[in-house]
This record gives sequence, C-alpha cells and structure tokens, in this order.
Amino acid sequence: MATRLAPTTDTVLVQRIVEQVGRRVVGQDYMVERLMIGLLTGGHVLLEGVPGLAKTLTVKTLAETISTTFQRIQFTPDLLPADVLGTMIFDQSTGEFRAKKGPIFANIILADEINRAPAKVQAALLEAMQEKQVTIGGTTYKLDEPFLVLATQNPIEQEGTYQLPEAQVDRFMLKLRVGYPTREEEKEIMRRMAGGEPIVVSHAATPEQIMEARRRIAELYLDDRVMDYIVDIVHATRRPAEAGLPDLAPLIEYGASPRATIFLAQGARAHAFLRGRNFVTPDDVKAVAPDILRHRVLTTYEAEAEEVTSDQIVQRVLGKIETP
Repeated sequence: MATRLAPTTDTVLVQRIVEQVGRRVVGQDYMVERLMIGLLTGGHVLLEGVPGLAKTLTVKTLAETISTTFQRIQFTPDLLPADVLGTMIFDQSTGEFRAKKGPIFANIILADEINRAPAKVQAALLEAMQEKQVTIGGTTYKLDEPFLVLATQNPIEQEGTYQLPEAQVDRFMLKLRVGYPTREEEKEIMRRMAGGEPIVVSHAATPEQIMEARRRIAELYLDDRVMDYIVDIVHATRRPAEAGLPDLAPLIEYGASPRATIFLAQGARAHAFLRGRNFVTPDDVKAVAPDILRHRVLTTYEAEAEEVTSDQIVQRVLGKIETP
C-alpha cells in the first residue's frame, strides 16, 4: 500500500539544504526546488533569465551547503576547451608530459553565462555531462560523483550570446525560466543586503548523503499507469495527430527524445520525494514536465511566425493526454 514517508534522515537532509539556501536567496522557491530535483537525480540544470535574478548566487549557495568541491567557470567568447577540461603540459623535472586537469574536475560546476562562449567550448562539456568522464591527451579520467553541471544563460536575444547546440541542450535534464521576484520579495532583498555583510551558510550535507538520497529516490514506486502516462506525453510531442492534436503537427519540427521519458520518470520521483511520498502521482509528472520538455520540443518556422512557443505546445499536450 503506497503511503507517505515518515520523516527520515533523507527528508530532513533536504529541508536543511533548502533552509540554508533560503538564508541567502529570497523567494525563487521554484528555482530552488528544481535545483534540488537536479541534485537528487544527478540531472544537469540550465537556468535562463536576464542578469540580476540571483541565478549565480543560488547555484553557488547550493554548492556551499554541501561539503564537496565546487568550481565556477565564467564563459566568455575567448574561452578555449582546454580552459574547461585541462591540457597536457611538459614537466621539466621529469622530461615528460603530464595532464593538468581543468576546473571541470569538481563535484558541482557552475557554468556561468554558458551561451557567451562559442560552440566548440560548449561542446567540450558534452562528454563530461553525459559520460561523467574527460579525455585529456588520449587518457580518460573518471569524474567524481556526485557530478552536476548547473549552467546559467542570458536570453538569446541579448547581444553577444550564442545559441546552444541541440545536442548540448538535450544533456540538461531541466531548463528553467527564472522570473522577477514579487514586490514583497524585492523589499526583503533590500533589507538583507542593506548591511553589506556577507550572509554565511552552513554545510548541511555530504556527497555520501546525496548519493544515498539518490538511491532511495530511484526506488520510489512508479505505477505502470503512470509510466504509460509519461510515454503518452512524450509520444504526443512526436506524433500529435495520433494524440488528437492534429493542429500541432505543422508547429513541431522535432518531438522529445527518449531521454525525456527517462528524465520525466526521474524528475517525477524526486518531486514526490520532496513532498514526503514514496509513490509517484500523475501530478508529479505534470509538475516537472514543462521544465523537462520545453527545450526538447523544437518548433518550426510556422510556429515562430504564429508566435507559438514550445511551452504553449507542452501545455496543450498536457491538457489533452488523459490523466490515469
């Protein structure tokens, strides 16, 4: 019988992390929760929003709450792949070449303003994000777990930005749209920043505790009917006419990949876990679906002409597919 989880070490752990992040970041509950979903599933997260919305601060604070290694990489137009991954250098003392590892060799990576670097640098992250390994000078090095890339980007309409390649974007489990704070939240931000003193946060978790929480989440009950629901949603983005949405067919260039199906199941499990349940409901799937699908449903020129976004298409699909 599916029941709610009693307070456990894992759920208390999550509460402690969120509490520490909340000491420094006002509001942005949606962003913090989605970052927790990424952390608890090992899924990389891409945050999009105009400068000044605390994207970098939130990611940095989350990393500080975990007793682990953290690297911030500022992406710029002149950045090279070797600046991210590392390179071979000549050691005069031994007369041999040795690998000098780059900043990618950390548990949590903040790829700041990732779309300000050209495609060759963005592509350098592909192997690290998917295979959890890096190749330098013909030698492959495994990355330590947990390994998580949390990237921020400015809207692509801004000057000096590059569109992320589809293969790169698909590596991100979640793509978040970060909005402005409310009036009250902005007032609280002013209060906290008035003193000018840095707000200290404490370590609330270890890498071992995060990995144990991931194992527990992977074991959460997922009913066959919910699995079918997930598959129906993803297939509706590929063949909308078969799902009863023929008017969407000319608007979708490519539907979501099988990776979306996997991430929907993982994200729904984490969403249920954060709410203290040991079973997944269709509402968990609906909650995470927009963040998992918005960057995987590619629209046509016709959709752009009609000003139809991938978010609107996803909402249409979610509204059409019958909930079990």
